[in-house]
Amino acid sequence: MSAASRPQALAYKTRDRVIEKLGLTELPGDDGGPYMTLESHAPMAQDKVGEVRVYAGGPLQQMITCTIVVPQIGLDSHMLFAFTPGESPVPHFTLDSVGAGGHWAFHLDLIPRVDLGANLAYMDEVFTPLTEACKSGRAIEGLSEAQLDPRQLAIMSPWMLAHRATEEAFANIDGTVDAYLEHWFSLLEKGVSDAALDDVDSVRLAERDRRNRAIIFDPLVDKVWNQIGGLIGAESGSALRALLKNNA
Repeated sequence: MSAASRPQALAYKTRDRVIEKLGLTELPGDDGGPYMTLESHAPMAQDKVGEVRVYAGGPLQQMITCTIVVPQIGLDSHMLFAFTPGESPVPHFTLDSVGAGGHWAFHLDLIPRVDLGANLAYMDEVFTPLTEACKSGRAIEGLSEAQLDPRQLAIMSPWMLAHRATEEAFANIDGTVDAYLEHWFSLLEKGVSDAALDDVDSVRLAERDRRNRAIIFDPLVDKVWNQIGGLIGAESGSALRALLKNNA
């Protein structure tokens, strides 16, 4: 496997496992192809640079994948968000797998659906089982923490892994991704117990999810969306963010 293909291989393997495990079906675009085709608006690249695919079914609201590959700048970026329904207490699963200019990076997390600081039972049932996998993942030699703004850290989980990686380290993160994915599958299968959902109802869950997604995909919070907009155009960037934010 070439180094440049590692981010794609990890992203596609994870995507395919979710599709197979949950029985998802792809929702095509108007032309029968990808849901969105991303065209370059940057002078260093021409024509198509990526695509967005959408899958639905099983216990999910939808799964969205976004691939942007620009060899001219060494970019090989693959994003996956698997969203549970707005009223579900089960976290969303997310993985970013990126190669850029001879360097590698990844972001892995289960996105909380309630305030962890006020819901200990939920935190212990849903997130504490990830602790050993989280510690082992962060201990992989060759990883360095990504420099994220405190606001970005506040809207994800404390079990998030967001790291730059050497080639060898990136090749060794599959086990951590698998551990997070298997735990998420178990939560989807068994659900979250009533004991972990004290004073939480479906209306509050859906409203919190709407507000949380609006912040996660806000260019003022995560500057990467400005970079993406510059590459694929403001209109496509806005359409992609609207798709990701929609929890209906």
